[in-house]
Amino acid sequence: MKRIAGIFVIALLGGAVSLGLYKAFEKKQYIFNSRPEGIPIRQVSYNPSAAFNQPDFEAAAAISVHAVVHIKSEFQKKSLVYDDFFEFFNFGGRPQPREYSTPYTAMGSGVIVSEDGNIVTNNHVVQEATEVTVTLNDKREYKARIIATDPSTDLALIKIDEQGLPFMTYGNSDEVKIGEWVLAVGNPFNLTSTVTAGIVSAKARNINILGSQGAIESFIQTDAAVNPGNSGGALVNTRGELIGINAAIASGTGYYTGYSFAIPVNIVKKVVGDFMKFGKIQRAYLGVYYREIDDQFAKEKGFTDLRGIYIDDVVEGGPAALAGMKSGDVLIRIDNNPLNGKAELMELIGQKNPGDKVNVIVNRGGKEYELALTMQSEEAKLTAEKESKIIIQGATFEPLTENEKSRLNVDYGFKITSLTTGKLKNAGITAGFILLSVDRNPVQTIQELKQSLTNRQGGVLIEGLYPNGLRAYYGIGL
Repeated sequence: MKRIAGIFVIALLGGAVSLGLYKAFEKKQYIFNSRPEGIPIRQVSYNPSAAFNQPDFEAAAAISVHAVVHIKSEFQKKSLVYDDFFEFFNFGGRPQPREYSTPYTAMGSGVIVSEDGNIVTNNHVVQEATEVTVTLNDKREYKARIIATDPSTDLALIKIDEQGLPFMTYGNSDEVKIGEWVLAVGNPFNLTSTVTAGIVSAKARNINILGSQGAIESFIQTDAAVNPGNSGGALVNTRGELIGINAAIASGTGYYTGYSFAIPVNIVKKVVGDFMKFGKIQRAYLGVYYREIDDQFAKEKGFTDLRGIYIDDVVEGGPAALAGMKSGDVLIRIDNNPLNGKAELMELIGQKNPGDKVNVIVNRGGKEYELALTMQSEEAKLTAEKESKIIIQGATFEPLTENEKSRLNVDYGFKITSLTTGKLKNAGITAGFILLSVDRNPVQTIQELKQSLTNRQGGVLIEGLYPNGLRAYYGIGL
């Protein structure tokens, strides 16, 4: 009995100690009582918010709101371009632009980037506008003039005549991390600037909305709420730095439903700098034909790694060719920036100027090589590509532009721009024909085009279409 009673007392004491510890933790306070003589008791308070390091948006919002403006643009015809950026998941037929007897008005936002009134916004907010009015956060109103626009990046620079304006400083979009907290700041209703918060959901998003040849789409995706009037507003980090210009949302209704997209600020800096200095963009070009590497293509080529961009061919005399890049190389890094797809490649090239020195890493036959190249201007690009047209069997082929692919709803193709006497012309093919496959094998690269129509014997079946969408098949003896 005495032994049982002793165990019972020990159990009671243990329970009391446990209860005491529980109460101490419940009060969110730790008290260290065991100490050498003369050492004071140390008391530490527990702060849940500090433990999770939650961001404080107040400072960033205070910096941003006064540098974001409301923009009202007037048009003589409704801009379908504007609608595209807020209804780009609607694939129905498009109505034709309609003339209005009175001006049509569209609303947007803009970001002041210099104290003397330079304002960056989206191209689709001011494109073809007959009048642009800017309202500051303190309700002052100004007529603005359009300095320059660029559909390929969806950026525009406008200016008001004023001094001493609050403006935003540029951050670095290359350093933006997925999961990072951001603010979307806009002035959609001509009241005062509004702020919403979210996180970076993804980077280097290509949503195929710009459509023009050479378009640069490498959006920062965020779940911060953005609506049509926020277009052209600021995407801001918690330090109050500009990291993007809001451009579009993923929506079937035209209103925020979960994802919005912003143009990275490193592209904005490049474009705005060119606008201010030259009045137009100074484009650089690499001089390669390429394709993304997916799982199927990797298996065909025997690749064990899906990283990088496959170089199908290089333009003779272009930067890549002069640096020693070859067909079959896999471009994996540019200036220490890893590449995984077209969007990342276009973003990095879009930040460069003609004459810039660039270091690239290519994988060639399982070995990595570092190449140094010098970017060339777009004028050099046009000359080089004109000289590098592919002539096979009397036909001159050119790869389809991104705009043509979008219009025809195809992912690849080679267009015949001219024909001389030869087997293709004799078979009835005419200029404008777009070759898609030979013997039912897709022709997606320059190398495949050359292999399918040269050094072969016997008959082949050529399949393709014409610009009006008419499908056509031709049997040709080679």
